[in-house]
Amino acid sequence: MNIKEEIKRLTEESFDEILQIRRYIHQHPELSFQEFNTSKYITSVLSKYNVDYETGWAQTGILAHIKGRDSSKKVVLRADMDALPIQEENQVTYKSQNDGVMHACGHDVHTACVLGAIIVLNKLRAHLKNEIYFIFQPGEEKLPGGASLMIEEGIFDNINPDLIIGQHVHPPLASGKVGIKGGMYMASADEIYIIVNGKGGHAALPHECTDTILLASELVLGLQKVVSRNANPTTPSVLTIGKINSIGGATNVIPNTVKLEGTFRTMDEDWRKEAHEIIQKYCSGLAHAFGGEIAVEIKKGYPFLHNDERLSQQVKELMTEYLGDSNVVDLPIRMTAEDFSYFSQIMPSCFYRLGVRNEEKGITSPVHTPTFDIDEEALKTGVSTMVFLAFSL
Repeated sequence: MNIKEEIKRLTEESFDEILQIRRYIHQHPELSFQEFNTSKYITSVLSKYNVDYETGWAQTGILAHIKGRDSSKKVVLRADMDALPIQEENQVTYKSQNDGVMHACGHDVHTACVLGAIIVLNKLRAHLKNEIYFIFQPGEEKLPGGASLMIEEGIFDNINPDLIIGQHVHPPLASGKVGIKGGMYMASADEIYIIVNGKGGHAALPHECTDTILLASELVLGLQKVVSRNANPTTPSVLTIGKINSIGGATNVIPNTVKLEGTFRTMDEDWRKEAHEIIQKYCSGLAHAFGGEIAVEIKKGYPFLHNDERLSQQVKELMTEYLGDSNVVDLPIRMTAEDFSYFSQIMPSCFYRLGVRNEEKGITSPVHTPTFDIDEEALKTGVSTMVFLAFSL
């Protein structure tokens, strides 16, 4: 049997069902840690194909399982299930039916691809040497991240998998292509919340006040030095203040309080910890200099995502064998974050990108926008590539 041709044939044979799975999930999006109906729908598909599964991981998460003929390796395929609080603007038959909620990051695609992989692998069960596990994970979009909770609950304790694979839609990449990068790939992501307090007053009498606006402005500028003057220049790092909000105030009033919110991202866990301390010390020193008060809260988010170099090279070679050299693209590092990173911290992992762009069809919108959509032909690439990897690694 030519396994590549058989996977392509079975994927094509199952495509109508995979397409309907994606559209159903897209029409019925649920926010992070609220994926109860999505979970029920997934288990209905698993039951249809007599696939073993366990529910209740991080409440809505699922672990499914197909046993190979000799279980030479234990391979995990992962999908996330949650949607975003965005009102969909696409005028399509499968438009979201839940107001203010949309699968704008492609998690409907990820879930459909893993379910599609299960459908195809189930038909190849007699030829499957590896033992394959499938994770349907809640809450990727919201701290603390469903991946961390599933790990804490011991989802791998009785499995001891050899490796885990994940994929993510990538609108800059054309449908039919995939992209990959070994080593450091995505950044850690921490949320910074700062409250500046002082004695407000008349803007014409700043000497009688604590100028909280000026103090907040100094913070915005000065925090950039945390990265530029302290980080090793070879370590990717970014600190951005994305929101400033004064409580009260007017053209002629200095407010008592200003709030700032931002993010810090890097790819070195030791430097990440050091940077948190520097941020706290800088804010404290600045408050003392200006005679104000600064409260800082840093919510530690996802760690940086590391693609195991050896595994990533294997994955790249297999994808090239399956899709052809022109359809496998080398990617740069990204300072965005993903909670798949928790998996990458505990076992050999590979997280790659699935092209979904089709300019002829007008499908070009980025993720996290009201007009995001995919070229649904990409589902064939997403499903069959995962099947070939699960079968061949």
